[in-house]
Formats: sequence, C-alpha cells, structure tokens
Amino acid sequence: MNRNNIPIGSLLLFGLFLLVMLATWLLVKPPAPPTDLEGVLRSQYRLLAPFSLTDHHRQTFDESSLQGKWSLIFFGYLSCPDVCPMTLHELNTFWRSLKDETGADPTDLQVVFVSVDPARDSPQALGTYINHFNPEFIAATAASTQIDNLAQQFGAGYVIEAETAPGQYLVAHTSAIFLVDPLGRSVATFSQPHYASTLLSQYRKITRYFSATGQFEAG
Repeated sequence: MNRNNIPIGSLLLFGLFLLVMLATWLLVKPPAPPTDLEGVLRSQYRLLAPFSLTDHHRQTFDESSLQGKWSLIFFGYLSCPDVCPMTLHELNTFWRSLKDETGADPTDLQVVFVSVDPARDSPQALGTYINHFNPEFIAATAASTQIDNLAQQFGAGYVIEAETAPGQYLVAHTSAIFLVDPLGRSVATFSQPHYASTLLSQYRKITRYFSATGQFEAG
C-alpha cells in the first residue's frame, strides 16, 4: 500500500479530532482578567518562601499565617510622617466598606502592616499604633534579615536614612500594598495613590476572577 494514499475517512477523522480538541481548549481556557487589572495582577503568581515575623500579640506570623484567607500586606514604620498613616486610614475605610456589606468583620481577609524599623518598633508599640486604625489589623516585625527576606519576595525596597539626631531618622520605603491569595501566593500589587473605593473595586474584581477561573487549585 502506498503510504501517500491515506484514506479520506482517516483524514476526516483526524480533522474532526482537531476540531474537538480546539473546541475543548476554547471551553476550558480561563477568561482574561478584567482590563483595568492590567498592571495590578502579577503576570505570574509566586508562592511565598518561608519567613518568620513576630506580631503585636508576640505571636509568630509566618507563611502558614497566610493560608486560607486573602492578605493585604503593607510595609512601613511607626515614625512614618505621612504615607503609612494615610495608607492605613484608607485600608481601614476599605475594611469598613466590606464590613458594611455583611454586618460583620471579614473572615476571609486580613490586613498586615510590616514594620521595617525593628530597632524602634516593638510589638507593644506596634499594637498601640495599629489599634488606633483598626483592632482587627495585624502589625508585625522581625530582625532585619527576616524583614529583608519577606520584602525581597514582593520586590519591596526600603532604606534607613542617616540619623538627624540620636534615634531620629526616616525610612524610605515602598508605598505599594501587596495582595496574597489564600494559597499564600503573591498575586497583585496596588500602587499609590491609594483610595479605599479603588481598593474595594479592584479587590472585588480579583476575588471574583479567581473564584470564576478556579485559581485556587494548587499547582
């Protein structure tokens, strides 16, 4: 039999197979994220490597603390004159908007303030500070090596500037808010300026997109 003489029926079956495969791919292909999330969602979701902080209750806060709920993470320090208090104010307004929808504090979300100034920001001081904004928020810090470990995973930079007087100095730091999904993956970055209404809209779109596309499956 001449190998070039392939039966017409075989060609039709092969063509039908390709059509079925294409249709299947189109059906299961996840939809593209909303266009206004471009530049917010990361192109690749990155599972955070192990880290260890101490929160304002003097409890360990590590990668396992991110499992099972969404996390908004913001790096700053207690002596920050403007960016930190303004951002935490907007995060509190965002949180209260979510609470108004259900009548209760969100149980699938946590807000985490990470101090990059462990020399001055003790757990007790962190507790007093964060409770001023929202008692449900978490404040944490650690030795500089652990802070660096976590900050680098987000691409969050900070620089402790020269003292202007004993114990007096500023810290230049990233102003972005980072979103971690319930699998512990860094999935989005919210850049300045921060407005509670924008955060709420983008957060809702991201969580709906993840739920609709089965993004919570590990792997």
